[in-house]
Amino acid sequence: MGRDVIVACDFSSKEEVFKFLDKFEGKKPFVKIGMELFYAEGPEIVREIKKRGHKIFLDLKLHDIPNTVKKSMSVLSNLDVDITNLHAGGTKRMMEAALEGLTRADGTRPLLIAVTQLTSTDQESMENDLLIKEPIDKVVMHYAKNAADAGLDGVVCSPLEAGKVHETCGEKFLTITPGVRFADGDIGDQKRVMTPAEAKKIGSDYIVVGRPITAAADPVAAYERCLAEFVG
Repeated sequence: MGRDVIVACDFSSKEEVFKFLDKFEGKKPFVKIGMELFYAEGPEIVREIKKRGHKIFLDLKLHDIPNTVKKSMSVLSNLDVDITNLHAGGTKRMMEAALEGLTRADGTRPLLIAVTQLTSTDQESMENDLLIKEPIDKVVMHYAKNAADAGLDGVVCSPLEAGKVHETCGEKFLTITPGVRFADGDIGDQKRVMTPAEAKKIGSDYIVVGRPITAAADPVAAYERCLAEFVG
């Protein structure tokens, strides 16, 4: 898979998500299924969207003891998604267990990505709420290195950190970056943001874009604008 735009389908029902996807006649955007939609509709929504021909990033951000995460990843591996994820804060042992659980008997598996720090987290909230006193970019790089050491394929990080992640973990270590907004758009509850063109320049492999596309007056045009700015 090369550089691509992943559309965050943060809807609460299959009716909403299919009404949205039906707008993309002849197009099959890479989609992210997050907790809201997955918890509302269950695994069947993944199967239905996959049958339509879409690549899927299943964004459930697992974080638990290693054995529980391993067993959960084993279940998720049967859904034939393309990417799934967990929290890097769960330790290298948890990430290694997740990778083991995700790998099928024939050796195949989805890409496994670790979340470093959420793009809604800034330095102040990290220090005051999480009691992590190190600079946020240092924390992200440390988490990324742990993920690489555990054998994962990449990380979810802010676009502000994508270039540094590649410097730390290598160019083939993937960076998936939410917190992407158009230059003339509303940043919402995100704290660390960048435009699609800036994310491309700094080295993001994938950008995850939600409301700038899903809430646009013309979602297809907004998606195509993202592709033009990020993929070219």
